[in-house]
Amino acid sequence: MKYYIIAGEPSGDLHGSNLMKGILKADADAKFRFCGGDMMSAVGGRENLLKHYRDMSFFGFVQVAMNIRTILGQMGDCCRDIEAFSPDVVILIDYPGFNIKIAEFAHKKGIPVHYYIAPKVWAWKEHRVKALKKFVDKLYIIFPFEKEYFRGKGIEPHFEGNPIVDAIADRCAAAPEESVFRKENGLDERPIVALLAGSRVSEIKANLRFMAELAERMPERQFVVAGVSWIAREQYEVFTKDMPVKFVCDKTYELLQISEAAVVTSGTATLETALIGVPELVVYGIPWLYEKVKPYLLKIPFVSLVNINMNREVVREMVVYKPSVDEAERELRALLPGGEKREKMLKDFDELRALIGGAGASERFAQDIVTTLQKKCSSVH
Repeated sequence: MKYYIIAGEPSGDLHGSNLMKGILKADADAKFRFCGGDMMSAVGGRENLLKHYRDMSFFGFVQVAMNIRTILGQMGDCCRDIEAFSPDVVILIDYPGFNIKIAEFAHKKGIPVHYYIAPKVWAWKEHRVKALKKFVDKLYIIFPFEKEYFRGKGIEPHFEGNPIVDAIADRCAAAPEESVFRKENGLDERPIVALLAGSRVSEIKANLRFMAELAERMPERQFVVAGVSWIAREQYEVFTKDMPVKFVCDKTYELLQISEAAVVTSGTATLETALIGVPELVVYGIPWLYEKVKPYLLKIPFVSLVNINMNREVVREMVVYKPSVDEAERELRALLPGGEKREKMLKDFDELRALIGGAGASERFAQDIVTTLQKKCSSVH
């Protein structure tokens, strides 16, 4: 069968590639066409890549407004490519601003639409639920609490676990020994605190300088920034110049594995850090105006996926206009070995792992997609 898959972000590329591997196990004759990145290209062939996520990533109202003609052009290209490929299914991975429009197009053309990794409509832009209900044939969710949410909206979702578990297991199993990793990345013997300042330039600007200030307070430890290759190193160094921090690139899981604690922005990184078993403090500097309107925009009391999934405060969230370095230092010290909050948080992380589910989610999701399509084909014939 023929599968058209669209991912518009690095995480979507990762999960898309693992899903494609699972589809190939269930359907050896699978043919792919996709928007994504290098990881999806490695599975489905670069010649089948229409657009790289680097050219599709526009976040926030201002960026979208400034690039609206480009985005509309990309949507048009994508729609024409789907029609030319004539797939048995269109699989959309998160990235709702773009993908919901594609869902509408595919639905009107009579192509089944499977949404893999549902948009976080429970947090913001809840109006998108109507489009999901209207244009999506099957909705795949990766958080247990989403079952009840979507059922309450008249959508029966499908849950098989969380593919992040697979991604973590694969990377951590392949990681070098700690001594080798330290040597390769210029790290000394001091205990490590990982700094995960986000995967977008706007997040780096909002968070990294504040995080680096913590390093000045705790010279007995080395603070290491987990960078990503699609952001130039200079973008980080603007905020860490003359600060006692180190840097690794595209090695976040490997770094977390050998870290005592982490300071993390909101987003998927909070969940990844917890699943690896690293006590964390969540910090996000937000604009003054957003701090004032946040209670009216957010539908939920938490921003970190750890707290959202556990439905209680497991990790401390400092999501404010100007986070206090003094307060952050106190919280961080409480998470280090011997700190009063460390053991309780680690026990909570064990509970979180049980809730999220074990390895193999990517293959289970893939098998369900293939089985659903096979049933549809057999019923038609």
